[in-house]
Amino acid sequence: MKKIVSKVLPFAMGLLMSHGITAQYQLENLDRGLVAVRTNPKSVFLSWRILGTDAKNLAFNLYRGKTKLNANPISTISNWVDSSGVESEEYSVRAVLNGKEQKAYSTKVLAQNFIEIPLNIPTGGTTPDGKPYTYSASDCSVGDLDGDGQYEIVLKWDPTNSKDNSQKGYTGNVYLDAYRMDGKQLWRVDLGKNIRAGAHYTQFMVFDFDGDGKAEIACKTADGTTDAIGKVIGDAKADYRNETGYVLDGPEFLTVFEGVSGKILDSVPFTPERGEVGAWGDKYGNRVDRFISAVAYLDGKHPSLITGRGYYTRLVRTAWDFEKGKIKMRWNFDSNDAGNEAHRSMGNHQMSIADLDGDGKQEVISGASVIASTGKSFYANGLGHGDALHVSDMDPTRKGLELWQCHEEPAKYGEYGMEFRDLLTGKPIWGVSGEGKDVGRCMASDIDPTRYGYEVWGSVGGLYDCKGNQISATRPRSMNFAVWWDGDLTRELLDGNHVDKWDYQNGQLVRLFTAEGCSSNNGTKATPAISGDLFGDWREEVVLKKNDSSALRIFTTTIPTTYKMPTLMHDAQYRVAIAWQNSGYNQPPHPSFYLGEVAPK
Repeated sequence: MKKIVSKVLPFAMGLLMSHGITAQYQLENLDRGLVAVRTNPKSVFLSWRILGTDAKNLAFNLYRGKTKLNANPISTISNWVDSSGVESEEYSVRAVLNGKEQKAYSTKVLAQNFIEIPLNIPTGGTTPDGKPYTYSASDCSVGDLDGDGQYEIVLKWDPTNSKDNSQKGYTGNVYLDAYRMDGKQLWRVDLGKNIRAGAHYTQFMVFDFDGDGKAEIACKTADGTTDAIGKVIGDAKADYRNETGYVLDGPEFLTVFEGVSGKILDSVPFTPERGEVGAWGDKYGNRVDRFISAVAYLDGKHPSLITGRGYYTRLVRTAWDFEKGKIKMRWNFDSNDAGNEAHRSMGNHQMSIADLDGDGKQEVISGASVIASTGKSFYANGLGHGDALHVSDMDPTRKGLELWQCHEEPAKYGEYGMEFRDLLTGKPIWGVSGEGKDVGRCMASDIDPTRYGYEVWGSVGGLYDCKGNQISATRPRSMNFAVWWDGDLTRELLDGNHVDKWDYQNGQLVRLFTAEGCSSNNGTKATPAISGDLFGDWREEVVLKKNDSSALRIFTTTIPTTYKMPTLMHDAQYRVAIAWQNSGYNQPPHPSFYLGEVAPK
C-alpha cells in the first residue's frame, strides 16, 4: 500500500505558507498541547502539536522530569513512547531551532486516556404547567478564552424537556458554562425563559472574532438573558412564552460575551427579525425558529460570524464582524430579495464553510444554497433541503473541493437523493438514487486504503468510491461522525460512545475503543459533545459526557503514528468547522485538503 506522504506532508509542513493568501488567516496562537498517558505500568505515550507556523527544520526534545529521553532532536514524528518503566509525574517538550532549545511545555501524566472535567449541574425546575425537568450536558465548543495557548470548553446545558421546533410544550432555561481543562468552572450564562431549548434554537459560536488573542462567545439572546456577572438583557420580568410553549413575540438580540468572564460585550437586534410567523412556512412556530450559525473568513483574514434563519422556505444568512467591542453587520442575504429567489428552501440543518474559488475568502454553504464571501448569490442547484453534508477535497485526482450531501424531497432532488457535487459549479458529478425517500443520513471519509479518495455512503444504496463506483452493496452502519484515531491516514468512524474501523476486506466494522460509562448527544444522531484536534498531535479527541452528566471526559488516542503534520486546527476550514459543529444537526469537521491514503499504482 502506498501512503500519500507527498500529498500530506509538504502541505502540512507549510500549512500557512503554502500559498500567499492562506498565510493571511488570523489563526490561534496555540501552545504545544503536550499530553502524556500511562498505557501500562512501564510505558507512557506522549504526543504534542506541530504548528502551522513552525519552521520546516524545527525539531523537539522530550524530558521525563529533568532526564532527556531522545539522543538526537526528534524531527520526523510528534509522538513518543517512553517504555523505561520509570515513574514520573511530569513530562515536558522543548522545540529545538538551529540547535537551540526553546520554551518548555509541561504536563502531568494521565492514569487513563482521558481528561475528566467535573461539571456543575444546574438545578432543575418546573414548567408553568407543573411538569418537572432536570438538566443534561449537551453540545460543547472550544476556544482559547484567556489567551494562554490552551483551549477551554464551553458547554450548553439542555433541560430534559428540550423540544424539536415541531413539538409544542414548555422548556426549561438553557445555560452556557465555561470550564478550563483542569476542571475549574469560569462562569455561567443563563439565556432565560425567552430562549426555547432544542437543537435548532441556540447555536453558540466560540471564536476570537476581534483578534485580541482571546475567544468570545456569540449567540442569540432575548429579554431575561443574564450574563455571568448578573447583567440582564432587556426586561428581566418579560415572559413571551405562549400557551403551547413557543416564543413567538418579544425582542430578539445577537450578543457577544467575553470569553474569560462571560460578561456581555455588546448586543444588537437580531437579524432577520421574525416578522410574520406564517411567512416562514407555518403559523405555529416550527419554521420561523430554525436557526443556524457558523464562522467564516469572508475577507481572507478576519473571522466573521454567520447567523441564519430558515431553510425550509425563506432562507436568510447574515454576516457580522466584532471590532473594538462592537457588533457590526457586514452583509445580509435574503431569499426574498430580487435575484435570490432560487435559494428559497435550499438550506440544510447545518452549514459548512470553505473557500470554493481559491481566492482565500470563504463561502457559506447552506446546502443546495451557496452564498459568496461578498454576500451575493454563488449558486443554488435546486435539489432542496437535506439533513447532512460534507465538504473537503474528497477526490484528490481532480481540482477543487467536492461536497457529499443527502436530500429530503424527491420532488426536488429528482434523480439524486445523494449527490457528489463539484462545489465550484454546483453541478452534481454523480449521484445515487434516493429511491423516492427522505434520505436522512450520509457520510464521507477515507475508510478504504485501496481506493483513491474518500468513500461515501448514506441511508440508501451501498458504499461508493469518489468516482461513483459501488465498492460494495454493504455499507457501514455508522454514518454519524468520523475521527482520526489510529496511526494510519484512513479515518475511523465515531458513533455514540465508540470508535470503529471499517474492515474493507470483509465489509464490517471492527471496534477499536468504547468509552465506558459515557454517552453521546442528540438522540439518534448520537453525536459527541465535540470532537476535533484539541491537543497532542494531529489525531482527534472525542468529548463525551458521563452518563449522569456529572463530568465531561476528553478521550485521546494512545496509538503511535509515523506521520507528522501540523495541528488540523491551523487549517482554516477545519478550524471553523470545529466552531460550527454544534449548529443544528452536528456534523464532523473536514480539512480543506485531502487527508487520507491512496491505492497503489
